Amino acid sequence: SPSPPPPVLAGVSPAVSPTVPPRLMDSVLDILDALESPARGGSPGTAPALGRGLGVCNTPGCRAVLGEPPETPERPPALTPGQWQLLTELLRHDPATPELGAVLAPDGSTVALGPLLAGIDAGLRSGGFGRPLPTLDPPADPLLAVTIAEALGTSFLLAEGGDNNATALGPGGCWDDVENPQNYTLRGPPSPIPDPVAIGAMDGVVLGARLAREPLPVVELLRGYYGTGNGSEGGRTPSSYRRRDFGALAGQGRLEKEVVAVLGVLRTLSPTPELLRDVGTQQVAAVAHRAAREFSERYVECPAIVPRCLWGARPYRGTPAPLWPPLGSVFLHHTLEPAQPCWTFGACARTMRDMQRFHQDTRGWDDIGYSFVVGSDGYLYEGRGWHWVGAHTKGYNTQGFGIGIIGDFTATLPDPDTLALVRDELLPCAIRSGHIQPDFTLRGHRQLGHTDCPGNALFQEIQSWPSFQ
Repeated sequence: SPSPPPPVLAGVSPAVSPTVPPRLMDSVLDILDALESPARGGSPGTAPALGRGLGVCNTPGCRAVLGEPPETPERPPALTPGQWQLLTELLRHDPATPELGAVLAPDGSTVALGPLLAGIDAGLRSGGFGRPLPTLDPPADPLLAVTIAEALGTSFLLAEGGDNNATALGPGGCWDDVENPQNYTLRGPPSPIPDPVAIGAMDGVVLGARLAREPLPVVELLRGYYGTGNGSEGGRTPSSYRRRDFGALAGQGRLEKEVVAVLGVLRTLSPTPELLRDVGTQQVAAVAHRAAREFSERYVECPAIVPRCLWGARPYRGTPAPLWPPLGSVFLHHTLEPAQPCWTFGACARTMRDMQRFHQDTRGWDDIGYSFVVGSDGYLYEGRGWHWVGAHTKGYNTQGFGIGIIGDFTATLPDPDTLALVRDELLPCAIRSGHIQPDFTLRGHRQLGHTDCPGNALFQEIQSWPSFQ
């Protein structure tokens, strides 16, 4: 007689075989380790070639650069069936479900593997490893073409031809469980470039450029860049600097030029993609200008914000009161507790949960009090966010946003990168996005209440900032 079906475990979706590793960057690194290890019959260029066979490079521009994809590969003996299932799911690019190709990195960012592997492939090949890259006509940078330029050009052309609220970038999303991520859900209607695709493309450019200078084993490169193990407390990971590093390699002007170039390359492919059929040179220039500007503003000049769902926030209690931006004030705080800054996503997310618990359970507030909290890991953490009145500066909560920096800054300052994140990125970005008025005032908490906050050292520092009053 047939055996009874296995019981379905509570909370485990039956579609996920228990042997499929979680969608963490660490799982991918284990797979690449197995593929590249000579002891198991692997070699350094295995991963990019497999990626092409599985469909990483399926757009006309990417194929013009990296070549037609090889036959669909069989499972390499070095991988378990579960690892192979994960890899094929992550690399089978389906424009309708871009969120399926993403993994959670140790810095808390979500990275699409397709553009990352395409950039690594282009980088290895320009570094002299594998088949040389073709010379494109008109001349275009192959690394930028396969990671971001083609995607940007086509995304903005589509948005232009679509309905008025079609977007060309975003949104972000959230994982079902940060420790054991299986499902990533976008928090809004998807564009061709949701956040994970943008992040994977930036990482592909940064790492591809490094490989072009010095080819080294892919897994070693990725391990050093992402810093593995979600709880490692050793300091900021290099990946948390991706916005700065990408901006240095492909600033807005360079990006605009490459989008024009790659659309020129697409025009020469037969048959010309439908998208470009009636598009003139001026329109291409305008699309490239808008694409480069909006991409740079969103992903290079503005800091990344870790949404509540990712740091594990509890729900708000009661009904939040709305704010009416643009607001005229920003109030700066230090958290005092914990006294030590947090340097990793794992540590900062834990701190956020502890603070929220303290504010809700001990102070009896509806939620964590701050609008945003700044970690020393290079990220902003969403508290009450841009839209809801906080509980940070008594008597002034409806007039401004409360920004808390994690740590005690009575005697010492936050590190220079964390100060720059607030002063040079968050504040100018909040003006551009219409959340604060261009002539807003910045004050320390102590100017508005009986408190030493934000600490003597930090208060002294912010007095030299342009908007301080």
